[in-house]
Amino acid sequence: MRIGKIFTTLTMVAMLLVGGITPASAQLNKLVQKAKGNAQRITNVVEKAQDAKEAKQAAEKEAAYQADLSSGKVYYVNAATGSNRNDGTTPQTAIKDLQKAINIADEGSEIRVAEGNYLGTLDQGYIEVTKYMSIIGGYNSDFTDRNPIKYITWIRPDERHLGTSGSHASMDINVTGKAKGVVLIDGFSFDKGQYNRYCAYDPTNPVAAAPEGCETGRIVCVDESPSGVPMIGGAPLSVPLMRRNVQGHVTIRNCTFVNGYDFAISMGCKGGHFNIYNNVFVANRMTACEVRGMMADQSLCSMEFHHNTVLFTWCRTKVMDGQGVAFRYHTGISTKVYNNILGCSNMAALERVFLDSNAQKEAARFTAATNNLFFMNFNTMHNGNADIMLPSGGGKWLFVDASRFEDVEQLNEYEGNMEMPKEHIEKFTAAIDAAYLKGYLGINIQQAQSYDRNSGANQLNRLFGQNQQGTEIVRVSMFGNRYPYMKAFDLYGVIDGYGAQMPQ
Repeated sequence: MRIGKIFTTLTMVAMLLVGGITPASAQLNKLVQKAKGNAQRITNVVEKAQDAKEAKQAAEKEAAYQADLSSGKVYYVNAATGSNRNDGTTPQTAIKDLQKAINIADEGSEIRVAEGNYLGTLDQGYIEVTKYMSIIGGYNSDFTDRNPIKYITWIRPDERHLGTSGSHASMDINVTGKAKGVVLIDGFSFDKGQYNRYCAYDPTNPVAAAPEGCETGRIVCVDESPSGVPMIGGAPLSVPLMRRNVQGHVTIRNCTFVNGYDFAISMGCKGGHFNIYNNVFVANRMTACEVRGMMADQSLCSMEFHHNTVLFTWCRTKVMDGQGVAFRYHTGISTKVYNNILGCSNMAALERVFLDSNAQKEAARFTAATNNLFFMNFNTMHNGNADIMLPSGGGKWLFVDASRFEDVEQLNEYEGNMEMPKEHIEKFTAAIDAAYLKGYLGINIQQAQSYDRNSGANQLNRLFGQNQQGTEIVRVSMFGNRYPYMKAFDLYGVIDGYGAQMPQ
């Protein structure tokens, strides 16, 4: 804050003194510019030191939790070479099925998972975690190397799993009983691009809403039956990629969440701390991440959402009338959101609209958004940047640009947020699928209504005092289209210090 005041003072001095062209004023102007440069360098050093300190503290805290509660037992899972008759205690005796390993492992164990697609018991299409444990993907076949981007550990169901996955998320985590219990999910890739239903790709058909070069047309929602265009994929089912409730310390890191139909992460905190970082979220519908506080005493719940890259979060429907946010602040939990890249959100990057009915609890709730980069979060209803969405008190939402976060009373901490600087935009956009980004930037919505007062139905409705009937057609140029899943990995490590970094 002091450095900011120095900048303001120096700028005012420069404006006052540089008006006259004299040797003295020119020299003073040089000194002012030099001082401003020195102050900026100081600011950069301070910010980097603070980021490093926070990262170190978070790592130490997490290591302490895991050391206290680890059983010391390690199990190995390998879809290619394992067998469910093995004991899983060595790489050579790896288990084939991840769900089998979870079922037999002791609480507090570590499960190491080699590359492959893991779909649960008899490939039903989902994984259930009901114990405190660490599940770490991204290993090669002999477990001598780990790289979640190179050795991809999938949970990637397709339309064959519609009848067996039921109402389950791709990964259900439901663990309670220990206030200091640990759940770690590290290095997994979730994708439902083959499971969801989409309009077939046809850029000439407006019903398909398929921009040139995209993999598919628009996503098909529950109770929809678009006419005049073939369908591909499975069916619309309202389940997230990851969900359920946990008590204890939860870490979700180095994971990729792509093409989720109904949220990527939607979970509840029954006391404890969630640490969600270094993940990539792309083309998820509704909300990329939300964690609800579920305790009467909200001081028992906290979370951090940081160093994640979130792109193309789609609204609930093609009318773009709700949801469509990268991160949602919930009641009952104090939340810090920092050093993320939040871009191309269909409604808003951040949503802070939920208010606790208890005024005292609402006042005590801690909400922070610091040092985030925002990219193209343009709301068509607001006709401007929508980096955070707030309640307005007037019946409509209030959309606020990152440059005005200082004025957002709901934010206890707000420093360092900004639109993505020009020097980063070219590199960042190069990492995004070009056809998808082009289609998104050109989105348009067309609505047509028709009403025939003299139609037979309306004449009969008037006779019985019932409402008149009409039709409304909404056409969009793009909505929830499938993102090419392998391109999501290109978004790791694009901008140093912001968004998902290369997994360690």
